[in-house]
Amino acid sequence: MKIRLITLGCPKNLVDSEVVAGGLQQMGVQLTQDDNADAMIINTCGFIHSAKEESIETILEAVEWKKRSRERKLFVMGCLTERYGDELQREIPEIDGVFGNRHLQQIVKSIARRLDLRHELLGERQLLTPKHYAYLKISEGCEHPCTFCAIPAIRGRFRSQPMEKLVAEAHRLAEQGVKELILIAQDTTQYGLDVYGEQRLPELLRQINRVDGIEWIRVMYTYPYHITDAFLDAVAELEHVCNYVDMPVQHVSSRLLKRMARRITAEDQHALIEKMRRRIPNLVLRTSVIVGFPGETEEDFQQLLNYVADGHFDRLGVFTFSAEEGTPAAQYPETVPEEVMRQRQDELIQVQADVMEEKNSRWVGREVRVLVDEFDPELQMYRARTEGDCPEIDQEVFLTQPCQIGSFYRVRITGASAHDLQGEILNKEKQARDPGSAIAIPVGFAGGSGDV
Repeated sequence: MKIRLITLGCPKNLVDSEVVAGGLQQMGVQLTQDDNADAMIINTCGFIHSAKEESIETILEAVEWKKRSRERKLFVMGCLTERYGDELQREIPEIDGVFGNRHLQQIVKSIARRLDLRHELLGERQLLTPKHYAYLKISEGCEHPCTFCAIPAIRGRFRSQPMEKLVAEAHRLAEQGVKELILIAQDTTQYGLDVYGEQRLPELLRQINRVDGIEWIRVMYTYPYHITDAFLDAVAELEHVCNYVDMPVQHVSSRLLKRMARRITAEDQHALIEKMRRRIPNLVLRTSVIVGFPGETEEDFQQLLNYVADGHFDRLGVFTFSAEEGTPAAQYPETVPEEVMRQRQDELIQVQADVMEEKNSRWVGREVRVLVDEFDPELQMYRARTEGDCPEIDQEVFLTQPCQIGSFYRVRITGASAHDLQGEILNKEKQARDPGSAIAIPVGFAGGSGDV
């Protein structure tokens, strides 16, 4: 049997799809991207309005695909179905099965029963990323009170994965050839608080740092309120932990941060960023902000614009406010008109682009260490990344010389723009990291979807 698995949304959804894919392959299923599949599974996203629209459009396209053969089956899972599963089943009866985003092994078993597959055994997750990097989801759910966010309703309460399980998975992935692990969760810095009674992310990083074969460990989705000195020390000291932190701040106006229930003032947030810069050499700081939050005044926006213009962020995602059903902020008065939100988003993206163009230009002529992700046949160039760049969302280094995908190289930067870097290979690195090779990482931005 051939099954097509479509994943929408964030890396956390991708990991869920990898678990489903592993279970299906253990049952003899062949995963395919062809339209000739016998069944289709869509792992949906329901985080914001645009993501919901994309999920619905994908489901409706799949309904048309299903109509071309009476034997085809369509299954839908994920965040959208966790919130609106009954409505989807009622409004789109062509769907053969609707599942949420929890109890993934039970989802696999249910799909197997409906397709008459054997399901005595369930396999490990099957990576859907390039084989040299993988996401490691260290917890599920969220209990933060952010007034704009529906994730607690979608993903449930915060639940840490046992540390021994995560370390074992890191070893298994390294044995499969993974060289970069990207730690993800709704809030990675809260890891361990529910299970061990204290934040244990620094200890988890130290244990994974000892896994043979893992060269880069990248930490995403940290929460300002939970950033600790122990975490900053781990990032600064551990050999394989990238000097890269993803910390969404959402805004820099204390008044709006309070309305968002972020539990931190702008002053404390600014002080935290300054401390991070002092304690972590060559830190690359990624963040995301929301423009158009209810009640955002022109003065609030100018505070944000000026802070960004001062160059505090090395990577920036800019999102317009989305009023999510069931969240407090969806009921707030003083809504900001859509055209004003879009204008502010565009202005902020341009200011960040100007900052990054100047910063990137400083790296022409310098050397960096990169990991090659893929060959682009259209551009006839290889796409690579520095330690300061996460796959899919950050900038890239383009190389014209032949090189091996999934390998590390030393390159000299020969050109730069606000969007990317160009480089020439100096030598291929040994697979074991050369301790003397660590240097400062260039900073820049990647465009698209309001992300800079």
